Amino acid sequence: MYAIVDIAGQQFKVQQGKKIFVHRLQAEEGSSISLDKVLLTDFEQEVLVGAPYVDGAMVKATVLEHLKGEKVIVFKKKRRKGYQKKNGHRQCLTRVHIDEIVYTNKEN
Repeated sequence: MYAIVDIAGQQFKVQQGKKIFVHRLQAEEGSSISLDKVLLTDFEQEVLVGAPYVDGAMVKATVLEHLKGEKVIVFKKKRRKGYQKKNGHRQCLTRVHIDEIVYTNKEN
């Protein structure tokens, strides 16, 4: 079973028991969060596509840690002009463990 979830403006394919890195979330380490913006889910060999979200689908996750990603070097240069600019950037990330994918059919 898997789902495609919208987390902080980005889409991620999640499965139960997996760990993913997302942009920094406003949640404490060790706290559990519920993600209700499920765009697609595979429930009992049936693919459900939302318009825009799947009704009754939710992903429960636990925030493991907040950290920074690898350093990315940004280098700009204009040839023959003597212009060089070097800059670095480290993205703030959150590591999340997917606990379970829940689907409750509201029609039945």
